[in-house]
Amino acid sequence: MKICVEIAEAAERLEELIDLALRDDEVTICRDGHPVAAMTAIPIADHGTIDDVFALMAQGRPTTSGQTSNHDEFYDENGLPQ
Repeated sequence: MKICVEIAEAAERLEELIDLALRDDEVTICRDGHPVAAMTAIPIADHGTIDDVFALMAQGRPTTSGQTSNHDEFYDENGLPQ
């Protein structure tokens, strides 16, 4: 099954979405109705190792150096959500 959820909903339902991804459902995270990320289960028989996880993370790293994980645009100068 293909599932598309907005970011805020995905944050609230993360555990459920992980279970759906483990069932091989296609979980897509959207921003304003446009897909921006996909959740997939790690395709490893039995249990993967931490090295497998790090290898998957390295594949998804940005190739440009100007990107950060800073989310200041979502908060005001007092640290409260806008």
